[in-house]
Amino acid sequence: MKKIFIAGHNGMVGSAIVRQLKDNPDFKIVTRTRSELDLTNQNDVKSFFEQEKIDQVYLAAAKVGGIHANNSYPADFIYQNLMMECNIIHQAFASGVKELLFLGSSCIYPKLANQPIKEAELLDGHLEPTNEPYAIAKIAGIKLCESYNRQHGVDYRSVMPTNLYGENDNFHPENSHVIPAMMRRFHEAKLNNDNEVVVWGTGKPMREFLHVDDMAAACVHIMNLDSELYAEHTSPMMSHINVGTGVDCTIRELAETMKDVVGFKGDLIFDTTKPDGTPRKLMDVSRLENLGWKSSITLKGGLTDTYQWFLNNASDLRTV
Repeated sequence: MKKIFIAGHNGMVGSAIVRQLKDNPDFKIVTRTRSELDLTNQNDVKSFFEQEKIDQVYLAAAKVGGIHANNSYPADFIYQNLMMECNIIHQAFASGVKELLFLGSSCIYPKLANQPIKEAELLDGHLEPTNEPYAIAKIAGIKLCESYNRQHGVDYRSVMPTNLYGENDNFHPENSHVIPAMMRRFHEAKLNNDNEVVVWGTGKPMREFLHVDDMAAACVHIMNLDSELYAEHTSPMMSHINVGTGVDCTIRELAETMKDVVGFKGDLIFDTTKPDGTPRKLMDVSRLENLGWKSSITLKGGLTDTYQWFLNNASDLRTV
């Protein structure tokens, strides 16, 4: 039986990976809460790997947050993420783990990257300043995996997801990303019988969204790819793989779809005095598709499932 450690199993992506793997009788899933194992503590992580004899690692643990949190706590973001990555990747190697999957973020790419963003855009320009410390830490995670592969012959892989949403997302009114923030806003407007919902900007910027269950399926697929096939489509110092749908939509289209999914009957207003942000951010997923995986959850289907989860768990969420 293969023992699989899922670091960050309570997070949105980690919990989705648990759902993907939990019914397989050939796997024993190993998890630890933050109170049980401090991933930033080198000695604790060392002891954990020595005791558990792990075969495979999904490194989904990270300190994450929105623009406000990244701006307010840049030292926390770079320090905690670097420490978790260094401890887990090194101690995995030291204890004989041959297979590891590191989960990064599309923010690793330059602010003005060519669209759609290919993996080769990495380190080809300046990062977005607001989350540079977080992005630097994620880039370091990729390079840690590549360096251990090159020096020690292990098979540590990295995936870079586009904007994720779904079960266990963060619906905090200030710190959440666009989909959970918009979903909560439409939900509350429906409950309050409001006449309108206001969305920042013109609605013209384009964004790509991937359901977290698709992300988890892609992670499992990439983790278990034949090593020769993986090597054929990557290179030792450019080994990460974009994970997305390869399709984007305007913020207006997202808002209209959200309105329909939530069942809000009022008007949709765009406040054009507010900033739009980056005009477009789309991942090139041709490398992933060449490796045999393609997303299957549509935006409307994914939003519908997420809203149902939101309704089922509203009483347990501090934000509702």
